[in-house]
Amino acid sequence: MDGALVFETAAGPIPVRTEARTASLTSVPTRSRPATADELAAALTALRWSPTDVDPGWPPQVAFAGNDHLMLAARTRARLADLGYDFPALRALMAGAGWTTVHLFWREDERLFHARDPFPPGGVVEDPATGSAAAAFGGYLRALGRAPSRFTIIQGEDMGRRSELTVDVSRDDARITVTGTATLIPD
Repeated sequence: MDGALVFETAAGPIPVRTEARTASLTSVPTRSRPATADELAAALTALRWSPTDVDPGWPPQVAFAGNDHLMLAARTRARLADLGYDFPALRALMAGAGWTTVHLFWREDERLFHARDPFPPGGVVEDPATGSAAAAFGGYLRALGRAPSRFTIIQGEDMGRRSELTVDVSRDDARITVTGTATLIPD
């Protein structure tokens, strides 16, 4: 179905535009805050990461674009690719913190990021394309003063379900627009 839709959410309306198999969503206004030391320690334990696995150039934060996501940068692409976490521990942490995903990312260059989004609250190990996390990530980058006006997130690649999300960030609007192409999954 092509056209405009509006998802009414507790955080506010989320406009969605669809064309062919492409969909764009525009988030509610984003915000970001530093993760606490306790949140970070619990997340690293559940992820089975050490503090040296985290890229020190990207501060761990909890970013909001309708719901909360922990933003955590992997020091290397190999660290990002190796996702073997404690599912029950991460699910419990996320439920207590109110996080929808943990957005793990690695920066390839100025406009290209790779991401993985563990999603135990949804009952799955990982989500291959997470528009809400991509929007929160755009807000996180803007809060840090490091957001290009447009960038791409490659997600799902390490689980064999590669997706590309295009993220548009405006200096004049606290909302973020995320565009992706849908993939038909046969029954």
